[in-house]
Amino acid sequence: MYEFAVTPAVTNIRRRGVEISEVAPDSLGAEMEIEPGDRIIKVNGRTVRDYLDFRFHTAGETDLVLEVRKKSGEDWEVELERAEHEDFGFSFEAIVPRQCANECIFCFCNGNPSDARPSLFIKDEDVRLSFLYGNYTTLTSLTDDEMKRIVEQRLSPQYVSVHATDLDVRAYLLGIDKERADISKKLKTLLDADIEVHAQVVLCPTINDGAVLLKTIADLAAEYPRITSVAIVPLGLTQYNMDSRLTAVTPEFCRDLIDQLTPVQKDLNSQLGTNFALLGDEIYLKAGRTIPRRSHYGAYPQIEDGVGMVRAFHEEFARLKKQLTRKGVDHLNKKPGTVFTGTLFAPVLTTAIESLNKTYGTRLNVAAVTNNYFGGDVSVAGLVTGRDLVAARNQINGEFVLIPRQMLKSDEAIMLDGMTLTEVEKALGVPVHAVNLNELAALIMNAN
Repeated sequence: MYEFAVTPAVTNIRRRGVEISEVAPDSLGAEMEIEPGDRIIKVNGRTVRDYLDFRFHTAGETDLVLEVRKKSGEDWEVELERAEHEDFGFSFEAIVPRQCANECIFCFCNGNPSDARPSLFIKDEDVRLSFLYGNYTTLTSLTDDEMKRIVEQRLSPQYVSVHATDLDVRAYLLGIDKERADISKKLKTLLDADIEVHAQVVLCPTINDGAVLLKTIADLAAEYPRITSVAIVPLGLTQYNMDSRLTAVTPEFCRDLIDQLTPVQKDLNSQLGTNFALLGDEIYLKAGRTIPRRSHYGAYPQIEDGVGMVRAFHEEFARLKKQLTRKGVDHLNKKPGTVFTGTLFAPVLTTAIESLNKTYGTRLNVAAVTNNYFGGDVSVAGLVTGRDLVAARNQINGEFVLIPRQMLKSDEAIMLDGMTLTEVEKALGVPVHAVNLNELAALIMNAN
């Protein structure tokens, strides 16, 4: 049941509320005659700033009054009753990220070429995106209103870029003064409100390593389990960000770091039941060291930050092989093809694919793609661009090319340099498939 009250259209309307991008057919929203382009302004008198607000204000509510600004400019007041948990059928506009006010000396945005995809230059510092997608924030610009919202709406977990608990070092890394760099009170407020926090350290040799790193780990571990984990990931330098204050991460540095932190992790595990301080996969790969066992990572709390991805790959690949075994080798796709990846992951993938070929008779070839677009020490698969793939076309061996899905924008078949998958495919002259392991299994299990 619902009732409308309509106010005539007005001009020069300030954009308020959250815009509806889609309305599912035959949904409650469609029944209410809500359309794409309309904006939800308030729910039961409470202001709506984005879809998180809408979700929070409508949760568990069956009697609702929605203030809606139609795309025509009319204001509607819609009173309705809905069944508990009944979905409105709305899709909403994307959240516009709050911008970062820091001047981090290692910021990857500063390492982009001028023609990179525009979104790569957005320096987000948004606790909403931290909650939704695991984006890291420094909390340096967190307002009282945002703090209140995190607690009230239970925007947990939050992912916090700490980098160093030594304030002088943290201020230096973030390019701000010590007063702003000090987030101890904000962090305490979150932890006291039982907001789960995952921390991050971007490790910059000679700046926040050594004794500074050990202090950071100890300070954060003292708050376990409220601070659940800390990811320690290496600085990445491109050919466009060669700041003289920064020192490149070398294989030797990675080996020394692993040797230094392995006993620390063992001590933490004996005290806390978790290794807590987890090194990024890139550190092990650069060092030429074996990736830790599955038990090392617990519940993979920082996998989206590249911590445990290789171990997870090995587990998923083992499941893939079981699928192929069930299918039977006589029914597998034996067409030759090439799998492109970054130079860092290529040795791991080569070993896996060779075992696949040997066991099942598949004919896949792994080719390592050098990242000339970003240059520097960038070698991960997710940062390979369309131009890099085109430059590696002489490495193609077979009738098709496979690339990891993370080379593409999450919601569009476009690469970091702006090339579309269709453009890459045309330049390479063979079909190109962006796949994850499940999709790779589907391709292989298609009969010849």
